[in-house]
Amino acid sequence: MNKSIDNKRCGLWNGSFMRGRTRSLLAGILISILVVLGAGCSSESQPQATEKIKLSFRHVWIQEHNAQMLKIVSEVIKQFELDHPNVRVDFEGLDQTVHREQRLKSEMVTGNPPDIFVLFSGAEIEPYARAGRLLDLSGFLKENSMDDGFYDLSLWKFGSGVYGLPIEGFVEPVYYNKQLFAELGLSVPTNWDQLVQVITKLKAAGLVPFSLGNQERWPGAMHYHYFLQRFAGSAVIDQIVKGKGSFMNADYEQATERFLEFAKLSPFPTMSDTRSIAYAENLFLDGKAGMFLSGSWELNLFQGENSTPGFADKVGVFNFPVLSGPKEASVGLARGYTFGLGLSANLEGERRRAALDLVKAIYAPDVQRRIVYESFRLPAMKIAVDYRRTGPVFKQIVDLLEASPTAFVPYDNALPPALQEPFFQVAEQLIAGNVSAREALQSLEAHLQQYYELIGK
Repeated sequence: MNKSIDNKRCGLWNGSFMRGRTRSLLAGILISILVVLGAGCSSESQPQATEKIKLSFRHVWIQEHNAQMLKIVSEVIKQFELDHPNVRVDFEGLDQTVHREQRLKSEMVTGNPPDIFVLFSGAEIEPYARAGRLLDLSGFLKENSMDDGFYDLSLWKFGSGVYGLPIEGFVEPVYYNKQLFAELGLSVPTNWDQLVQVITKLKAAGLVPFSLGNQERWPGAMHYHYFLQRFAGSAVIDQIVKGKGSFMNADYEQATERFLEFAKLSPFPTMSDTRSIAYAENLFLDGKAGMFLSGSWELNLFQGENSTPGFADKVGVFNFPVLSGPKEASVGLARGYTFGLGLSANLEGERRRAALDLVKAIYAPDVQRRIVYESFRLPAMKIAVDYRRTGPVFKQIVDLLEASPTAFVPYDNALPPALQEPFFQVAEQLIAGNVSAREALQSLEAHLQQYYELIGK
C-alpha cells in the first residue's frame, strides 16, 4: 500500500468529525471504513510478530551418574525458554558411544549436526573444525569477557579459533573401598609388586579386584593407557599426535607385555566385555569389588542425595601405581578439560544469537557452581568454589590433584578419531589375552600409518 495515501488517510481523523450527531454518525462510518482500508496507517509503529526459533541440543547425560547434570541443564533450558518465549529447545539424550562414534561423525560428513551438542576436544575436533562444521566461539568469548574465564582451552583451539567449551574438568583416579582394604589388611598399592599382592588377596577373599563394565570398550582402555604412560611418559603419545611418532617402540612394548601380565591375573569380573558401566558401578557400590578405575564424573554415586547413605565414608582415591618401567617411571594423573559443548557452523542470524544466549546461560557462574555442588564435577571455569560443600570424596580428588606433579590427557582424547576405535579394540583384545604385545602394537601402527597417509604426514 502506498505510504503517502496511508498518511493522508491517517490524517482524515480530527475533532471536526465530533460536531453534531450527524457528524458523529458520519465519523463512525468513516472509522469503520478506515479500519478496513487503512488500518495499516500505523503499521510502522506496531511490533512485528516474533520469529519462532527451534534449536536442537543433543546431550549424553542418560546414565544414573549423570542425573544431576541432566537436571541442572534441563532447568537452565526451561528457564531460558520462559525468558525467550519464541525459542523452543529440543533437548535429546543419546548414548555417548552412539553419539560420539556413529551419529555425530555421520552428521559431520553430511554437514547436518545438531545446533548444540556434547563434544570432546583434542584431536577429535580437528577434522570437524578443518571441514568448517563447528562454530568459532572466540568472538563470543571476547564479547562476553570470558577469554580468561576457563582453566584450559588449549585442546579446544584450532588455528586462531575456539571450537567448543569445556563444561567440566575431570580426573581418572582409582577409587577403592577403604573398609574392605582395612578388613583384609591391605594398603594402597604404589608399585607393581604391591598391586599384584592386592589383586591376589582380593580374589582370595572372593572379591573382584577391579570393577569393570567394558561393553563400550573405553573403560578397559583407561587401564591400558595408564600402563603405556607409566612406561613411556607423554613423549611418545605427543609425537604420535603431532604426526611424527610410532607405536613400535621398546617402552610401549614393555608396557603392553606388563599389561598382558596384569590381564592374566584376572583382575576384572567375568565377561566384563559384555557388562555395562552401570554394572561396574553397582558392583563397587555393593562392596563386591575392591577397586574401580574411573573418572571424577562418578562422584555423585558416592555422595549426594541419590547416593547410598554412608558409602562415601568407605571410599578412598589414589593415583594408578608405578609399574617399574625401564626409564624413570611416569606418575602422571590422567586428567583434562576435554568434555564440553560445541555448536554447528550452520547457525545464522537469530538462531545463532539464540543458541549463543543459551550457551551463555549454561556457562553462567551460578550454573557452573551448581554443577560443582550438585553434580560434583570439577569446575572448568575459574569460579569461586567452597570445597567444604563438595563432600569427602570430592575433597580427596582435589587433594590428589594438588599432590600429583604431572598430568596427561587420556589417550582416547589425545588420539585422532581414526585411531580411537582401534585403540579400544586392542585394549579389549589384550584384556581377553587374544593377541601378543607385538601383534597389538603392530595393529595400532598399521592404523596410524593409514591415518598419516590420509592427512599427508
